[in-house]
Amino acid sequence: MNKQGVLVVGSSNIDLVVTAPRFPNPGETIFGKKFEMFPGGKGANQAVCAARLGCKTIFIGKMGNDEFREKLLQILINDGIDIRNIFVDENEHTGTAFITVDDNGQNQIIVISGSNMRLTPEDIDSKSHLLSDVAVVLTQLETPISTVIRSAELAKENGAVFILNPAPVTKLPESLFQLVDYLIPNENELELISGLKITDERSITYASERMLNKGIKNIIVTLGDMGAMLFNQEKVKRFPTKQVKVVDTTAAGDAFNGALAYRLSEGDSVEEAIEFANNIASIVVTRMGAQSSMPYLDEVKNLLPH
Repeated sequence: MNKQGVLVVGSSNIDLVVTAPRFPNPGETIFGKKFEMFPGGKGANQAVCAARLGCKTIFIGKMGNDEFREKLLQILINDGIDIRNIFVDENEHTGTAFITVDDNGQNQIIVISGSNMRLTPEDIDSKSHLLSDVAVVLTQLETPISTVIRSAELAKENGAVFILNPAPVTKLPESLFQLVDYLIPNENELELISGLKITDERSITYASERMLNKGIKNIIVTLGDMGAMLFNQEKVKRFPTKQVKVVDTTAAGDAFNGALAYRLSEGDSVEEAIEFANNIASIVVTRMGAQSSMPYLDEVKNLLPH
């Protein structure tokens, strides 16, 4: 049986989004422009991105037994995501994120993890049979590190590609690096993980080479409107992206990861997958919200390589 699709292990949140002309200074009160609620969470965002692009997508996460869970589940169902493997925690609320977006499209985010941080390695073990059929396993850091490590171990045991988007960034155990096929940090995340100050392309290269030497197979550094850079033992390559009018950068990284995982699961080369993911991220930043900004396949068919 050919392996198909993407298994996302990660978080799901309700995003409470405020737009304002600028970010307030400490102790300052300012008037905002608008308040909206959106489905979010890095794991669910990435799953929605992959699914809307036509990818067979399974999501493993943990939600609270509350009204936010019902809202989030319905959205995942609407996008054709397999939600049969989502756990419910009776003692924790569903994850919540408070997001402020300024007039330049930049954002500040506070995440209340709730049930996301109750997803355990034992939960993943109970779903281990799923990993024998999927091509790619995609994780982030809005669930416990121990759960991410177990997901990586099971991916390796089952011959699936393992992608780690190290966000929100935290120090990672070196034992994890040998299990990572693709590490996808931004510049800030690369700086913390590598322990090296990032100031320019040269320092990005040096930090990435350090991480390759620790056993990671590929590093793709996302650079916002500057595109992305690929590092592995064979090559270093920059991938520019389209210049667009930015409205909200909230889900750009999630779109990149979801789109990249999808194209890798389809058998694309990493270069083809990065170019596609850049294009998807350039669409997402022109729209408000996280999951709501993810494009459907029919919107981006002209970007497909075939």
